[in-house]
Amino acid sequence: MNVELSEDQIMIRDAVRDFARSAVQPRAAEIDRSGEFPADLVKQAASLDLLGIVIPEQYGGTGLDHVSFALFIEEIAAVSGALAVILDVHTSVGSEPILDWGTDEQKARWLPRMASGELLGAFALTEPDSGSDAASLQTAAERRGSEYVLNGTKTFITNMGEAGLYIVMARTGGPGARGISAFVVENGTEGLRFGSPMHKMGLNGSPTGEVIFEDVVVPAKHMLGPEGSGFKVAMKALDSGRIGISAQAVGLGRGALDLAVAYAQERVQFGRPIAQFEGLQFMIADMATAVDAARLMTWQAAAACDRGEDFTHLAAMAKLFSTDTAMWVTIDAVQIFGGYGYIKEFPVERFMRDAKATQIYEGTNQIQRIVIARELLRGD
Repeated sequence: MNVELSEDQIMIRDAVRDFARSAVQPRAAEIDRSGEFPADLVKQAASLDLLGIVIPEQYGGTGLDHVSFALFIEEIAAVSGALAVILDVHTSVGSEPILDWGTDEQKARWLPRMASGELLGAFALTEPDSGSDAASLQTAAERRGSEYVLNGTKTFITNMGEAGLYIVMARTGGPGARGISAFVVENGTEGLRFGSPMHKMGLNGSPTGEVIFEDVVVPAKHMLGPEGSGFKVAMKALDSGRIGISAQAVGLGRGALDLAVAYAQERVQFGRPIAQFEGLQFMIADMATAVDAARLMTWQAAAACDRGEDFTHLAAMAKLFSTDTAMWVTIDAVQIFGGYGYIKEFPVERFMRDAKATQIYEGTNQIQRIVIARELLRGD
């Protein structure tokens, strides 16, 4: 793998960095405080063609690679974890199932509107009694002629209520993974409603909650892939989604590290900047090393995805390492700030709260270990 970025990738990184620092960073603390969905920032990201970054040009996107996608998400997360996950979910698990499994008609119907930002995407797999055990989901899709009728409840859904389109996994057959199918459900469909936004530890501004289906009628032509292939649709989406979450974690870690380095050079104790104390220097060295390693693992998974290779274990490894890194790096950043790190006037506590979620969603890190081991022990 070539770890040097191309001119196009550098251009994307620098453009997103400018947007993040000029438009997003000044708003990040207020978004976290108020919990308000940053619709204007999503619109600005769309105007920069970021919402269609992996969507082909023929459908209105920019058709760039997953390394560019990872760069994009890292730069946003370095200032706002909340906006990063809004855009990440739209781009990966919200859009890519249509790109990977959709018919020509389905792609033409939805992808241009997703690339333009007219439709924000969401992914509805998790249920109140079906989290890590995704194959046990109970949302039902009953066939009635040329339509399916969906009933059930999804939970912990990112972009809940704000998304214009939901990738929904529902049971069309018997128990287990083979009985699950995938559907595209548009917001505004009769019977589709939403619970109240959940009050979370972090990622405030990114709406999360229940998506409820009460006799929601979906045309059969809105099914993604053949009937019974929904679990495969979901697992493939989660593979690419983990690239985005890994990049988000890298951004959170890098953002916290940058703040800690700057603070350590300014904060004076015992007559000199605390950056001159060896114990703190060791902390910063370890933090920087882990963040860089996490970034390279993320790029490795993204590059394998772009080459069309099996990247399941690489994405799981990147997600596991990057998110664990983000958690301890942000904790250490708070420690470097001392008492100031524990108060909301300084942003490192927000980075720490936001980082925790990355160890949980898109598959907990315990599940990542199972995925990695299973992939390595398959024997083929």
